[in-house]
Amino acid sequence: MSTQRKLGKPTQARMAMLRQQVTDFLDTGRMETTVTRAKEIAPMAEKMITLGKNKDLANYRSALSFITREDVAKKLFDEVAPKYAERNGGYTRITRIGPRRGDAAEMAVIELV
Repeated sequence: MSTQRKLGKPTQARMAMLRQQVTDFLDTGRMETTVTRAKEIAPMAEKMITLGKNKDLANYRSALSFITREDVAKKLFDEVAPKYAERNGGYTRITRIGPRRGDAAEMAVIELV
């Protein structure tokens, strides 16, 4: 069984979408999306925050290779990650908010704790 949800997209399109959503999520700290996408975004965002907790050039470059905007990477290392210096994981929270009106997809809010 695959460990990753395919989300109805080929690999390159799926990874591009997830990279963009993680970037937007780290920029705003909160995002409304479907439950399955939120479950895919959470571990990726947590990995980026973990990279940001240890400030060195290698981790910054690793984060930049995934995050699509440099200003978000800078914000991650300067503002977001230091808030979680004493916390060992569990930086995100997913809250279900009910079905979407158009297609009844289960919606959720993912936010930084």
